[in-house]
Amino acid sequence: MARKFQSGDRLRPIDLARGHGLSTQAVRNYEEAGILPAAGRTDHGYRTYTPLHARALGAFLALVPGHGHRSAASIMRAVNQDAVDEAYRLIDESHAQLLDDRRTLRAVESALRDLAPAAEPLPEGAAGVSGGTFVGPLAAELGIRPATLRKWECAGLVRPGRDPLTGYRVYGEADVRDARLAHQLRRGGYLLEQIAHVIDQVRTAGGLEPLEATLRDWHGRVSARGRAMLAGAAELEAYLRERGRGVGADEGWARTRGECV
Repeated sequence: MARKFQSGDRLRPIDLARGHGLSTQAVRNYEEAGILPAAGRTDHGYRTYTPLHARALGAFLALVPGHGHRSAASIMRAVNQDAVDEAYRLIDESHAQLLDDRRTLRAVESALRDLAPAAEPLPEGAAGVSGGTFVGPLAAELGIRPATLRKWECAGLVRPGRDPLTGYRVYGEADVRDARLAHQLRRGGYLLEQIAHVIDQVRTAGGLEPLEATLRDWHGRVSARGRAMLAGAAELEAYLRERGRGVGADEGWARTRGECV
């Protein structure tokens, strides 16, 4: 837990570092990156910080779990440059990404429910000589063109083998599963690169049933990120209010919330 500093304190880099469990070099790096306001200097050129710097550092460290290091740094730089509206835009982008992740998760769960555990067999004669199925019958089953399956192959969504005699594509059981899942997600409007990420998780999990544990973990990570964003917002608001006493950021914050200033 970060150490509390009194308003009249003049802090050395080591004080700020120890108060947040960091190294003094990390504190200097954060200042140089614009994450912290510029430090004051003694007559001998040594850096001095204030409780406002401590508040800024606490806000940044609280933002990182929810927004990621790069976005958190950009948010803090915007605030320290008095570009508060830009900071709000960056925060909105992170929230939009989290919402998109939630929607993708729901779409995956819906797609998995729609995939029957024992899908109806392909039409008679559809099986290839190696026990799989050819592109035409699979495309017909899904109601898509064979060219679409070939496009999915280029995007890594399916990985058919080749019939050793004819050279034709042969889709094994896992390929059919992946094609059906890709079809469900495409119907939901998801992009090929998004679907590729989901199918990679299916393959890593070893199939649809083991994927349930992955989905539970995914739920947990999404929820944890949402809560971390709340914690980061509280710390950032505290920093904005404290900073606003001297530079007017509090006024800008209040205006966005419809408050009187």
